[in-house]
Amino acid sequence: VQLQASGGGLVQAGGSLRLSCAASGRAFTSTGNYDMGWFRQAPGKEREFVAYIRRGSGRTSSYADSVKGRFTISRDNTKNSMHLQMTSLKAEDTAVYYCAVRTLYSGTYYQITQYDYWGQGTLVTVSS
Repeated sequence: VQLQASGGGLVQAGGSLRLSCAASGRAFTSTGNYDMGWFRQAPGKEREFVAYIRRGSGRTSSYADSVKGRFTISRDNTKNSMHLQMTSLKAEDTAVYYCAVRTLYSGTYYQITQYDYWGQGTLVTVSS
């Protein structure tokens, strides 16, 4: 499974960005068959959960408290892609954002250890 994240960049506080994650690979059937998530890692900090979307219809999603109401996760199974629409960006949203595919279901969706496949990350910088 290969994941390619894109869409990062430099934006002013209050602005918006849309991240995309393209999934491919011989073993990868469809984004609809997997739980997927976005995580981020700010300089000097640990990687943290941002958003999650459940396999299937994708109607079930969840967000970190810090982004709730500002970020929206979505998926396009026809294109094997996932997106993260980010609005009202703040300086503290500055981080490298990673998309991931969940392969373990022994814990909870916000745990990094539940995800085996990761994209290379895309840098989001929010200037204040």
